[in-house]
Order: sequence, then C-alpha cells, then structure tokens
Amino acid sequence: MTGKLTEFMLPALVANKILNKRVGSSNFIADYPTNTEPLLAHVHSTLRSRTILNDHKDTQKYKIFVSTWNVGGVAPDEGVKMEDLLETCNNSCDIYVLGFQEIVPLKASNVLGYEKSKMCSKWNSMIREALNKKTHIDRDLKDEKKKSWCNEEENDNPGQKKCEAPQDFECIISKQMVGIMISVWAKRHLRPFIQHPSVSCVGCGIMGCLGNKGSVSVRFVLHETSFCFVCGHLASGGREGDERHRNSNVSEIFSRTSFPKGPLLDLPTKILDHDHTILLGDLNYRISLPEETTRLLVENEDWDSLLEHDQLMMEVMSGKMLKGWHEGTIKFAPTYKYCPNSDLYYGCCYHCKKAAKKRAPAWCDRIIWLGKGLKQIEYGRSESKLSDHRPVRALFMAEVKVSAALKSFESLFLSERFEQIKTHFHEVSLTHDAFVSKKQPSFRL
Repeated sequence: MTGKLTEFMLPALVANKILNKRVGSSNFIADYPTNTEPLLAHVHSTLRSRTILNDHKDTQKYKIFVSTWNVGGVAPDEGVKMEDLLETCNNSCDIYVLGFQEIVPLKASNVLGYEKSKMCSKWNSMIREALNKKTHIDRDLKDEKKKSWCNEEENDNPGQKKCEAPQDFECIISKQMVGIMISVWAKRHLRPFIQHPSVSCVGCGIMGCLGNKGSVSVRFVLHETSFCFVCGHLASGGREGDERHRNSNVSEIFSRTSFPKGPLLDLPTKILDHDHTILLGDLNYRISLPEETTRLLVENEDWDSLLEHDQLMMEVMSGKMLKGWHEGTIKFAPTYKYCPNSDLYYGCCYHCKKAAKKRAPAWCDRIIWLGKGLKQIEYGRSESKLSDHRPVRALFMAEVKVSAALKSFESLFLSERFEQIKTHFHEVSLTHDAFVSKKQPSFRL
C-alpha cells in the first residue's frame, strides 16, 4: 500500500515543485509581512510618485555583508558560532545577506517531499541571536515608552531593571528551496525604505527542474536602487567537461528567474536588469589541473598558479556567459573538500585515502558581482569545521540613489521622536490585528 501511495503521489509532488518555482512571488518568511506598516509604506510611495519626475537624487553608501556556506546537511550544534562568520563586533554593516547550501541532506525525501522549515528556522534563530543584543541594563529610564519594555526582576542590584532591547536587525526576506537557503537582514531604521521584496526559485537538479541543485534569488529596492542576490548550488563533478553542466545551470538560472514588475510596472524582472546583483553559493567550479599538481600547489600555497586554471575565473575572463561580472582577489586557501572536523583536505587524512572518489581541493564557494557603484572591500573565508566546506564572506560598499525628499525622512526614522510615534501606531495596529499575517507567518522568537 505504501508503495502504491508513493507511486501515486510522486507525479503530484514533482509537478508542485516545478510549478511553485517558476515565478517570482512574495511567498517568503520575514519578521514583518510587506503590508504591516501601511503608514510608512504610504509615506514612501506617495513621496516617490510625486517626486519621481523632478526630484533631485542624492547618492548614499551602504555597507553590505554577504556570505555563502555549504553546511553539508549537518545540523548546527552549540559549537557553531555565527559571530565568527558575521564578525559583528560593532554591527558595522547595514545589510547582511547569508546564503546556505545543503541545510538538509539531499536525499530523495527532502528533494521530492515538502519543504522542511525546521532547519531554516534554526539557522535564522542563530543569525538573529548573533546580530542582536537580547538584553541590556538601564539604570536611569527617562522615557515612559522604554519603561513599558522593562520588567522588574530580582537580581543582585536592587533598583536595576532588565530590559528587552529593540532589535538592531530584522529579517526582511528568508527563503528555502530544499537545501538552498538565503536570509536577508537589515538595520531596523532601513526597513521603511526597503520596498518590493520578492523571491524566485529555480530548480536545476533531478530531471532538470528539482531543487537539489539550482538557485533561490531575492529582489528588493532600497530607496531608488534595486538589488538582486542569487544564492546558487550548481552541478557538481570534477571530471573534464563537468564545468559545462555548471555553465548550463547558470544560463538556466539567469533565464528562468523572474520577479514581478511592481505596481508601477517599472521594476526589473530579470537578474541581470538590477542595479546591483550578487551571485553567491557553492558554484562548484574546480581547478583544471591533474589532482597531483593541484595538491602540490595547494601545499605550497601557490594560489596564483592554481587560479590560472580555475574554471570560474576562466569563465569570467572569457566574457561569454559572465560578461561584466567581477570577483575580488582570492588570497585564501581552497574551501573544499575537507575531512570531517579537520584542517586536512580530503584524500590527505587516513580514512579518506582509500575513498573511491578523490576530490582535489578547489574554490567551490564563491561570491561574484555585477553593477556599477558596487565595490568589494573585503573577500575571505571563515574557519568553521562543521562541514567539508569552509564559509566564504565578502564586504561591499554599495552606492544607493536616494530621493532628496525621502532622505529627510530617514533622519526622522532614526530619531527618538519617531520611536514614540511608531510605538503608538504599533499599539493601535495590534488592536486590529494589523501585524498578523496568515499567509506570511513570522518566525520571530
């Protein structure tokens, strides 16, 4: 009976996977659904529509953190410190974009079955905790609204209150497709200026359409500038010619990814049409050298000689499929493939030497970008030993066009006075369930 049921359900599940991943949509998780702050959205859209033709545009720079990590289907344990990846000593970035691959094992039940969001929620909770300070101590509370956040607690310092601090960062988009996940976080004061968030998933795996390989792309507009982040997991394989499958995946992702045009029908719908585009992920490109030569050059840390034969770099340099794309200078060791919980590459440790597949080291995990006004200021890797990949991270400085009329409103949103106004509307809205979305539940913990 179980076999017959599976046989009956399989076509429906596959069809559902295909149909749900072709069109851009607002089917994603966020701290606040897109319609939760009608006052702020109305102010932004009204000013934009009135000034779009003759308003002066200023340029403002924002710092963006981007990372990619193939976690190999391994659940994060207590030893995983997101702070090491995020480097959030001063929370100096305005936006954080984190991409993951294989957050669940790529077995048939996960690829063909319904999305299991438990692991996605776990990673998001860890990101939230790392980006935000949960509590703070305030001895002298002068503002009455701040007092409403506080609860008297018995502690060693009588008269002191432990307060829940407002979150510095909030999730604006989080989306999962099988093992691929992307999560975007922004400083709280920027949220009113982030409009038209959307996602688009493209499966390039089994049968050319399932999500064990492919991409999850997100789009949003910050002030007057459009951003697109593409988190990909491309075809694997270290044999000669396998890079053509990866090239085919990229072509499919570029052509099949689609976003809504927006209410004014003026928003970019394709990846390459955005002002700033960043492709991140386990792109799986290898080094086109014999394995013995590759291992020797890795041992000697001769990165330049290796990169001359790096497949992705050759694609970018050729200007065919990735014309106009850029990558920062690689000054770090290949990120794949490591022995479990080790700094040794696969094939070097004892229990890996007899393995059937000898995977030579490679820079599989990459971050590349497209667009004027986007400057990379840092490119490196982290040293977590959770999986057989090392995380890769980059810092960007992005130029954003800002309406002069709207720029003054950002100063208002940063002010203490606005917090009082927003708190009032928050309380009123809660009364009318304005912050509850049945279609877009929040994972906020």
